[in-house]
Amino acid sequence: MSSHRLLSIDALRGLVILLMLLDHVRETFYMHMQVSDPMDVMQTDPALFFSRSLAHLCAPVFILLTGLAAFLYGEKQQSKSAVTTFLFKRGLFLIVLELTLVGFAWTFQFPPTVIYLQVIWAIGLSMLALSLLLWLPRSLLVLLAFVLIAGHNLLDGVHFAVDSWMHLPWAVLHDRGWIALSDEVRMRTSYPLLPWIGVIALGYSIGPWFCGATSASRRRAYLLASGCCALLVFMSLRLLNGYGEQPWTQGSTWVITLMSFFNMTKYPPSLLFLALTLGIGLLLLACFERRNNSIMVAVLAVFGAAPMFFYLLHLYVLKLLSLGALAIFGANQGEYFSFDSVLALWLTALFLALALFAPVQWFARLKARRRDISWLKYL
Repeated sequence: MSSHRLLSIDALRGLVILLMLLDHVRETFYMHMQVSDPMDVMQTDPALFFSRSLAHLCAPVFILLTGLAAFLYGEKQQSKSAVTTFLFKRGLFLIVLELTLVGFAWTFQFPPTVIYLQVIWAIGLSMLALSLLLWLPRSLLVLLAFVLIAGHNLLDGVHFAVDSWMHLPWAVLHDRGWIALSDEVRMRTSYPLLPWIGVIALGYSIGPWFCGATSASRRRAYLLASGCCALLVFMSLRLLNGYGEQPWTQGSTWVITLMSFFNMTKYPPSLLFLALTLGIGLLLLACFERRNNSIMVAVLAVFGAAPMFFYLLHLYVLKLLSLGALAIFGANQGEYFSFDSVLALWLTALFLALALFAPVQWFARLKARRRDISWLKYL
């Protein structure tokens, strides 16, 4: 039973990792067609729009599963103190990783002039927060999670000038922006933190659904009900066109109208963004629970069993491929070498997924076999 639960979690994590791969191929080989946040539906090709929209699942689902994994880790420990220590250490590890190996993989620039504080940074800080919040009663933790997820858009109009003492903490917490470290070095807080703390707390809060005392059928019922409720919240609020999101409008075609309806804000993630993505994620988790003996679930679980290893590996592979293509073929779109179709992005992502499967499988097996090597669990 336990292995089946973990398999479905790894499978969902593996699926969003592959969607992340597709999006990072886009950010490597489609730089001439940048997209805004939210996207401009009148200027964005539908194939590019829906490819980018699929990637919206990645951060919310991954951070939700991080909170869930923290709870399951705690079930194996003798005290919450051990969980707090692990989350605190791993959170710091991820922050250092973002500032070093991850940042360098995007730019190949040392020392950097621009530091992008992205998803690994957000996960690390969210783990630091959860290391303290897990001591709250579960009811209070659930309440806090919903307040942060549903209420942070009330703060959208709050901004602080660069010379204010609140500029730096507010840029980290909610207001995506630039932080000047010196005349030469700037940081970009791409993933404002407040809603992500809510997501990781929510993931931790659903942990009891995955304990032995909860039957598989009841767990699937919880997942289906919560996923449907989240999608109902999304549909209701989106039709009202009122809270935390730019209004959708009728377009000249049904495709443009559909794009406008599902055009969500990610930085920071709006309530509607999280209701849609987490709702889909919970339904997918219920589906993988039901089909945990399928080949598809087993393959996806390989990628999900070694997520940080895959993350670092694919970033460096993509950067080397980009530099190699630029050296061999030269720039064909301004200063970039770029593909001329979204189909090429999908085919490249498929090729890389097949090519990286074996090394990721090897590392996942090593991590499972060598539990005596403590640092492996951080990857």
